[in-house]
Amino acid sequence: MSRTRIVRWLRVLLPLLALALLSTMFLFSRESDVESRIPYAEVDAQAAARENRIVAPEYSGVTGDGAQLTLRAAQAAPGAAGGVAGDLALDWQRPDGLRADLTAPQGGLTDGAVRLEGGVRMTTSSGWQLDAPRIDAQTGSAIIEAQEGVAADAPFGRITAGRMRLAPGPDGDGAAILNFSDGVRLIYQP
Repeated sequence: MSRTRIVRWLRVLLPLLALALLSTMFLFSRESDVESRIPYAEVDAQAAARENRIVAPEYSGVTGDGAQLTLRAAQAAPGAAGGVAGDLALDWQRPDGLRADLTAPQGGLTDGAVRLEGGVRMTTSSGWQLDAPRIDAQTGSAIIEAQEGVAADAPFGRITAGRMRLAPGPDGDGAAILNFSDGVRLIYQP
């Protein structure tokens, strides 16, 4: 058999073989279950429409003196005083690198401040851990305040006080000052 005859036969047989392979692949393929692989939200749409709420809202901003803040919540609903949100997390970072992570079961935005309440936990990058019933973080300046009592675990001991304020220093060098007042009690643990 000459080479030309072999090439002519292969030109006919190879496409037929490819067609046979493709057809058997489609004939014997398994049925795909597309529905089970598509993720759907487990939400009652009618209840969400009645309740007038937002799921997983996020608010980001920069204060006038350069602190960055990002507020995340599991859900939020409008209300008379700026709304109510649940399962809040506030990431707050000053230009000098000091970082504070705050978590609370509820809160919202009111009058230029992020209000966190219901048992707030604040952890700073400098090693402090604070617990307070309510903490307010200003959206216009790098100030965080607790007015209703605070308990703090510091690198050197434990502090309890009626008030706490984390704010820029008065001399303008950019360093933050953590100020406790109103019945301060320190238990020093070297």
